[in-house]
Amino acid sequence: MSILRSDRNPIIKPEDIKPSRPDFRVIGVFNCGVTRFHKEVLLLMRVAEMPVNPNPKKILVPEMDIETKELNVIEFDKSDPSVDYSDPRVLKTSKGKFLTSVSHLHAARSKNGIEFNIDDKPAMLPENEYEKLGIEDPRITYIDDRYYVNYNAISDITGVSVCLASTKDFKEFTRYGVIFMPDNKDASIFPEKIKDKYYALSRPISPEFGEKDIWLSDSSDITAWGNHRLLMEAREGYWDSAWIGGGAAPFKTKEGWVEIYHGVSSDERYCLGAVLLDKDEPWKIIARSEKPIIEPEAPYELRGFFGNVVFTCGALFEEGVVKIYYGAADTYIAYAEIKLEEIYKQMK
Repeated sequence: MSILRSDRNPIIKPEDIKPSRPDFRVIGVFNCGVTRFHKEVLLLMRVAEMPVNPNPKKILVPEMDIETKELNVIEFDKSDPSVDYSDPRVLKTSKGKFLTSVSHLHAARSKNGIEFNIDDKPAMLPENEYEKLGIEDPRITYIDDRYYVNYNAISDITGVSVCLASTKDFKEFTRYGVIFMPDNKDASIFPEKIKDKYYALSRPISPEFGEKDIWLSDSSDITAWGNHRLLMEAREGYWDSAWIGGGAAPFKTKEGWVEIYHGVSSDERYCLGAVLLDKDEPWKIIARSEKPIIEPEAPYELRGFFGNVVFTCGALFEEGVVKIYYGAADTYIAYAEIKLEEIYKQMK
């Protein structure tokens, strides 16, 4: 398959982002929503930060105080046998689980889609009990003169849920709260009504059986969702054998709705593929990628905070080309493009 990665990759790196406070450092900028805004490409990026730690014998983790809306820093001793630091993303302790970093959403803008001017301040910060451990992985859908942003909200109180906000300028946001209950993530909203209904994809997680598949839901008002149904599952023996999840907001073509999604293999290798859904009945699958359209191959995709990962929350479909902005190794933002006809060729 002919995929064109930018020779400027990674196009945005952690050192390009100013921390939200002086005692924190940015460890990753990745998993961005994307849209066209005022003739520019706008990215709403996930920025992950962690406390600056001067003591190598300690582990510092951030946690938001719900009352003060301020981030606290909690300290653990690395020699404590009850502390499990085997996953660099999650700290397991006798007091519960903590994320080693906290994420917020930050905007960047570009006229050519490659060179970005990054806003000085975050666009959205965690601010309530559902977002206590951070907000992550935004997707952007433009509907009726508003930009709807759905994102993952992380909390040790309520788990992982999907929240919704909207904006007209990416400076002021109206929050609507939780739209998909825990544990759920990887939601994306279709950009127009289909037979008087809005549709959205999401990825609920079964606590009993551990299944992670993509579901479809509908709504009459974008905020209240129901009629949930299983859309597609992981496939044994394929590149997406362990679990799957939604990626960019679906885009419409002559053949139907195209969704760029991520799939994970048993060795936790994250790749991107595509599924084609019926234009009028999006619960019907027409075709699906036999092989990944993007898989981790470049050094910046193979090595980072969590390597062997390509993961998208945003793509533009323009003049027959799918322009994909993706997170690489949970550390960087990279760019690649591929003609839609190339994606169709490897679908079945």
